[in-house]
Amino acid sequence: MNKNLIYDTIINSIPKGEIIVDTIMGDSWSLVETNKNNVGIAMTTLGSTRPPIFKESLIGMDVSKASQAIKSWNLEEASLGLASANAYLNTEEKMKQYNCEEPYENYCTRGLDLSGKKLGIVGHLKMPKEVKEAVAKYYILELNPKPNDYPASACEWILPECDIVIITGSSLINKTLPRLLELSKNAYTILAGPTVPLCPELLNLGIDRLAGLVITDTNGLKNRQTSGISGPPYEFGKTFLL
Repeated sequence: MNKNLIYDTIINSIPKGEIIVDTIMGDSWSLVETNKNNVGIAMTTLGSTRPPIFKESLIGMDVSKASQAIKSWNLEEASLGLASANAYLNTEEKMKQYNCEEPYENYCTRGLDLSGKKLGIVGHLKMPKEVKEAVAKYYILELNPKPNDYPASACEWILPECDIVIITGSSLINKTLPRLLELSKNAYTILAGPTVPLCPELLNLGIDRLAGLVITDTNGLKNRQTSGISGPPYEFGKTFLL
């Protein structure tokens, strides 16, 4: 698969006409707000060794243009680029359109038969204890591994052997997603986490499920961002499963 296809699919799903009015880059989350009071977030991914695509601020820029930054190899800019896309895509209106609101407790794995399966989890995604107990074996693979995790390089060996693979949405930002999907081509794949865009066209590109977050408490999240507090943002929105 063309590695750019995933990124072009997201960018091409965003029409012109919505303008960015604010951006906040926190330690954990990058936030973009538009003139239609929509807010999108993406995991802040460090890495600024490459120059940004846009020399100017994203404030005042059309969301459709700013979203092109998801292709940037300046990963901090790419974080804001995906947050820009999510400001348009991840809205309550779209969640109602696709009837995809799903309680947080099972928003990744609802209805999946996990018994006897090998599960690969790429990234430190919170999984219910019931999920880990149901599978025959699970593997956590991480760029910054903790005790008992596998390093990211183990993906090349482990993912082809998995039945189900859950991949963090931040893999869109660091550009590892195309390869992870290639390695998981024989598995049921789920792209999960607050960074995931509500973009159903992605389901035609080797992804079986999109499990993400729509921000509903804009002021609450912005206040936490400016206070410097980190942590999961789920209390500020509603989860979806597509």
